[in-house]
Amino acid sequence: MGVFRIGRTTALPAAECWLRVTDWPEHAAQVPLTSVSVHGAAPTGVGTVFVARTGLGRLGFDDPMEVVRWQPPSGARPGRCRLVKRGRVITGWAEIEVRPVGEGSAVVWVEELRFAALPRVLDRLVARVGRAVFGRALQGLLARRP
Repeated sequence: MGVFRIGRTTALPAAECWLRVTDWPEHAAQVPLTSVSVHGAAPTGVGTVFVARTGLGRLGFDDPMEVVRWQPPSGARPGRCRLVKRGRVITGWAEIEVRPVGEGSAVVWVEELRFAALPRVLDRLVARVGRAVFGRALQGLLARRP
């Protein structure tokens, strides 16, 4: 499986950082040709399912994910979220941690991706591409908004 790790620091307080990195529909704005639909009661929590649809028209695939851990940051305690990918095309998991650092915060995102149609010999390539795509997405989620 392609495993990668991304880390970023931001001047955003941990609570705001958490809200941004767990805003599932906003992830779609950061990844080309992708839309996200959320299923379940708001706010997000354990049991929430969302589907990232990547493609153009009828050509594409769904990446359904379920939130299996949900612990927003509180005081000095870091926030932690774990997603399990439940698709036929992509499997794996993602863990997001938001930790207060001074007046700002730090995010660590670790993800394991497995594409069903790809041989394991391509795991390093999958990890490299995942790190680039999700690193760009994370940077966009944390960017200052007007």
